Amino acid sequence: MSRTNAPHGRVGRPPVTSRTQILNAARRLIDRDGWEKLTIRRLAAEIGIGATTLYHHVQDKEDLLFLLIQEYADQIPHPALPSEPRDRIIVAITAVHDALAAWPWAAEVLTADGFLVRLGDSALRLVETIVSGAIDHGCTPEQAVYVVRSLWYYTVGEILVRAHSAHRADDEQFDGQALGSILDASLVPRLASLSGQWSTLSSRDDYPRALPAFVDGLLAQATAGTPQRQDG
Repeated sequence: MSRTNAPHGRVGRPPVTSRTQILNAARRLIDRDGWEKLTIRRLAAEIGIGATTLYHHVQDKEDLLFLLIQEYADQIPHPALPSEPRDRIIVAITAVHDALAAWPWAAEVLTADGFLVRLGDSALRLVETIVSGAIDHGCTPEQAVYVVRSLWYYTVGEILVRAHSAHRADDEQFDGQALGSILDASLVPRLASLSGQWSTLSSRDDYPRALPAFVDGLLAQATAGTPQRQDG
């Protein structure tokens, strides 16, 4: 058949146009190999298309990761909020914590400032809840941002430490007995006395207990000397 008489249209494998298919394949690669090893070329190979075709759907790896996080965040149910501003803050940041704890690699992707512009509406509503809770408690808008940033750093740091610790090999786990053997009790007597309990104590999930105290401290610090807001 001559070229002029050949049928028009594409032949062979059809192009992938489904965002769902792309994101599902990306999640498989991340679950299997970790997000650091995800590349556009590897993702294209996983799907069975050329990298050039994939670039019609995502700009780069960073864009792909934020699309994944947006889709995941949109599935997070917005929690019922209590009436007290301080309690709303705690409920909202706890929802953020629990979502990221289930997908800790997302916390690493979101460690850079400026990520807010890439989040979906569901995640932004949680941030809005914290900001408005701080302002309703008596913070200025600037102080409310300080509260949000401080809670974000605390929450992401807690998640990443636990995630990295969980991935370490058993023989690399922090060992209290080994710690005791290297500590000089004359220099650090308190640490030396705690070395046998350190692994157990440091592995506890104290986030739910520490969070209210942290929020109270942030709000007290932020509003010290600031007239409390009077509604009505």
